Amino acid sequence: MNAVTQKLPGVARVALGLIFLVFGLNGFFHFLPAPPPPASALGFVGGLASAPYFFPLLKGTEVVAGVLLLSNRFVPLALTLLAPIIVNIAAFHLFLAPSPGMVVALLAAEIYLAWSYRAAFRGVLAAHAKPAPVAPSGRTIEAAAE
Repeated sequence: MNAVTQKLPGVARVALGLIFLVFGLNGFFHFLPAPPPPASALGFVGGLASAPYFFPLLKGTEVVAGVLLLSNRFVPLALTLLAPIIVNIAAFHLFLAPSPGMVVALLAAEIYLAWSYRAAFRGVLAAHAKPAPVAPSGRTIEAAAE
């Protein structure tokens, strides 16, 4: 493995983390001006805004996932939290407000990082997962062994 391929997951992780940290914080502090949504997206954005919990939850999740990515802690969890957000961003820009630039970068970074951390997702993708065995004490066998 050469130096570029060794550093690429870290670069993608930091870039994705910065994007979601900055835009998540912007949802709370409004330090970057947001362009008005196109007419085709007004109903969708208005519907989301009508639920008072939605944008704080969304932006809070973006901040938490961004911090996790930047700190290199729980990266698979951060990628899992961001996956539905990125899919929604992609669908929004594909169907309601066409502008593929940033969307392609977000999708590429998310998919590349998911591939890079694929070993961490192995259990989640098991077709026939089984619950952990429980010891007589009521704790799982793994927890009882610790």
